[in-house]
Amino acid sequence: MRITVFGAAGNTGSRIVTEALSRGHEVTAVVRDAARFTELHPDAEHRTGDAANPYEVRELSAGQDLVVNATRPAPGREGDHATVSASLLAGLAGTGIRLLVVGGAGSLTVPGTEGVLAIDDPRYVPAAWRHIAEASNAQYDVVRTAESDVDWTYVSPAALFEPGIRTGKFRLAKDELLVDADGNSAISMEDFAIALLDEAERPAHHRARFTVGY
Repeated sequence: MRITVFGAAGNTGSRIVTEALSRGHEVTAVVRDAARFTELHPDAEHRTGDAANPYEVRELSAGQDLVVNATRPAPGREGDHATVSASLLAGLAGTGIRLLVVGGAGSLTVPGTEGVLAIDDPRYVPAAWRHIAEASNAQYDVVRTAESDVDWTYVSPAALFEPGIRTGKFRLAKDELLVDADGNSAISMEDFAIALLDEAERPAHHRARFTVGY
């Protein structure tokens, strides 16, 4: 499979690139600044580009099977999350190329609360995280409401989403936050990358969202 990853030098993007390469896929790793090429996996093709520019999206996805959006907005530019989603959908329109979006947990419902969203539950989205959770919710709204022919999948991590260990053991759900017996919600970026590449190889969520957690 030929895969383009936007945000390839970030915490999540770099792990997705590594997981994809380990499975034998051809990866084009995209960053906005060529100075970050040194941070990219040496076995990937290194390209510069802006996911917020649909023309560049179309150019960098030409001949590919899949595009992964692993970009994360800089502090103070949270609105870029929604802008990038719209750009990717526009750039991929009519191409037949699938889109996998690394999303957020804020739009998931909290189990046992009759529909309370994680963004409104401080156990899972503390006040300090609310700005990025709001941006991720806006990102999801753009994708799920778009009148587009793009076959997209939005992948929400658990509430605590950090670098960690690749265990290969996790659970999937649709729209409800995954929590353990103690109410904790977590997933490592390494295991998240496994779930995302599993979806890439065996598509099961067409124009839909799923979530990953322990």
